[in-house]
Amino acid sequence: MLKIHYQDEHLVVVHKPSGLLVHRSNIDRYETRFLLQLLRDQIGQQVFPVHRLDKPTSGLMVFALNKPCTQLLGQAFADKTIKKSYLAVLRGYTEDQIIDYPLKEELDKMTDAKAQQDKAAQEAVSEVTLLATCELPIPVGRYEQARFSLVKLRPQTGRKHQLRRHMAHIRHPIIGDTTHGDGKQNAFAREHLQLNRLALIAHQLSFTHPITQELISCEADIDDDLQAIMNIFEDKKEL
Repeated sequence: MLKIHYQDEHLVVVHKPSGLLVHRSNIDRYETRFLLQLLRDQIGQQVFPVHRLDKPTSGLMVFALNKPCTQLLGQAFADKTIKKSYLAVLRGYTEDQIIDYPLKEELDKMTDAKAQQDKAAQEAVSEVTLLATCELPIPVGRYEQARFSLVKLRPQTGRKHQLRRHMAHIRHPIIGDTTHGDGKQNAFAREHLQLNRLALIAHQLSFTHPITQELISCEADIDDDLQAIMNIFEDKKEL
């Protein structure tokens, strides 16, 4: 059963598990389970996606339950009035910063074969807030100790894989990122921290309900498969 954080006649906020596609895609043609179908079957009605999370990312997603709400939520995302923040574990020690680094669109060979291939890089801005650091006395790669940062990430734009690419750009990739990350660090996390996924969760979501004008604010629980790596940070700032 999917965990539902909020539901009324207009919309639903649900916790997406890591490893689950939001909907059917040629990116993974052999996948048979999708968040959209599971949620539809669980609540017994049609649901409409208005934003996305990568397959390996877990956490909060909002779905509309009718066409008018779909349009209003879509406009709210376009107007950047919906606030999202993520928790992530990064390689090494980082600091509070704003990353303003344009990103070229990542195109898939199959699904984006007809898309414009030479588009200019698009504006992409991410805010990083350091919550805690940790050092483990175990060698990893060329380093004598393993160092990690727990951060809160707030994307100000919505580019594909933006947070993963921005963290790689500042040389502090997200642990468990097999596309943009550090293979040695990922292997270390699998062996010593029981982490077999991307250490990224959509942790908080807040917005004004487009119909009732009520403030909706939700916070995700930490997934069981993230708990071990989160536990290495003993002194955290408020999440």
